[in-house]
Amino acid sequence: MIFGIGQKAADTPARGREPPASVWVLRIRERIPPWLSWVLGVLPIVALLVVWHLLTAGAAVEERVISPTILPNPLEVVRSFPSLWVERALVRNLLTSFGRVAEGFALAVAVVFPLGLLMGSFTKIRAMFTPLSVFGAYLPIPALVPLTLSLFGTGEVQKVVFLGLAFGIYLLPLVAAAVESVDDILLKTAYTLGASRWQTVYKVLLPVSWPRIFESLRLGFGVGWSYILLAEMVDIGKGLGGIIITSQRRGPREHIYLVLLAIVIVAFLTDKAWVYLGRRLFPYRESQR
Repeated sequence: MIFGIGQKAADTPARGREPPASVWVLRIRERIPPWLSWVLGVLPIVALLVVWHLLTAGAAVEERVISPTILPNPLEVVRSFPSLWVERALVRNLLTSFGRVAEGFALAVAVVFPLGLLMGSFTKIRAMFTPLSVFGAYLPIPALVPLTLSLFGTGEVQKVVFLGLAFGIYLLPLVAAAVESVDDILLKTAYTLGASRWQTVYKVLLPVSWPRIFESLRLGFGVGWSYILLAEMVDIGKGLGGIIITSQRRGPREHIYLVLLAIVIVAFLTDKAWVYLGRRLFPYRESQR
């Protein structure tokens, strides 16, 4: 019996650890090497490109499963890049759209940051603005387009205000929640040391919640790229939205997919810049991970 118990214990894997398995077997919350992460990340992209090519392959329109007016072939999209770069001035329009996103973001932060700080600090202010925040959370963002058009026309101001509203609706509850999440023990310690209410806000609540606020700003800036096309499709002019509308009406359709790819790349690089800045500002957060 003793031998049997010992043999059973020896054959049983340690508690809290799954038995060893191949790298391709699914395990709960396992750690995988970086090379495997890259391989697994590339697989769905390659599969998508293969399916895309198969559905749009063929020299004639009749040979294709999907018409080129709806979905061109990936090789056709790549070959249309020089015309997008030169004739449609991709870089100039990309900088225009980026500037609008940055201006709308700055407008939203100028309003949301102090309001969110006050909402997270003072219960009465939070109770005052929470209904407005909840209303904005359930408000469809595209519904703001005709509203801003009626108030500001079709010029540059309308685009910046629309993006500012979209940013603000997203950021306000996040900033308030970041400030509100500060532990009450820190507040009691500040009061014990003789800090006033405003000293507690600016020397305790804001510094402690600043990393979470920064993370919210980073996520919010990425949201703006999903709304820039709504702002620019109304008045066809400069910007990536104008290129998409022009390509949809006059062609070539390949430019639509290249513009979408350009937006994804710029948003990705911008997010990496935010991550790098966050590591520089809050290096202690990396050591806690």
